[in-house]
Amino acid sequence: MISSILFDPHRPDIQAFEQKKDNLNRQGWGNTPSNPPVRLRYNAKKYLNYERQIKMITSGVNTKSSDKSLEAMRHFSEQYAKRTGTYFCAEPSVTAVVIEGLAKHKDELGAPLCPCRHYEDKEAEVHATYWNCPCVPMRERKECHCMLFLTPDNEFAGENQEISLETIKEVRDSMG
Repeated sequence: MISSILFDPHRPDIQAFEQKKDNLNRQGWGNTPSNPPVRLRYNAKKYLNYERQIKMITSGVNTKSSDKSLEAMRHFSEQYAKRTGTYFCAEPSVTAVVIEGLAKHKDELGAPLCPCRHYEDKEAEVHATYWNCPCVPMRERKECHCMLFLTPDNEFAGENQEISLETIKEVRDSMG
């Protein structure tokens, strides 16, 4: 019931979004632009955005999550990916950094708050639950800002729905 209200195609804001998306697609700015120089700039921009997210996650206090929370978040991520038909990023370090960030937040805040965003008040965000993983955009539209859960059609999606604890720890240890 709620999802039908939120995604009613007759709502003016949904119609405006669809019209804007159609206009961008006609101009060659769809999911993957057809013009090679435009596609290169588009993919570079996406890649740099993801690099910025990783730096944002790792730039905080250089503490590590507990092994218990790390294993819990790894297990949760694998199960959720399998249940939703999503995949981890083709680059395992992205997946490892996000899971480490979720585990840190679980240790510090008691909930796996999305590690790829800046919050003025993390405790208030935890209580609001909107950005607790899986966040509302992921649950409703399969849109994961962190690139942890990617749909098969996403150009950065890998083929794995599993990641080893050793891989996560190796990436965590290499971060310093």
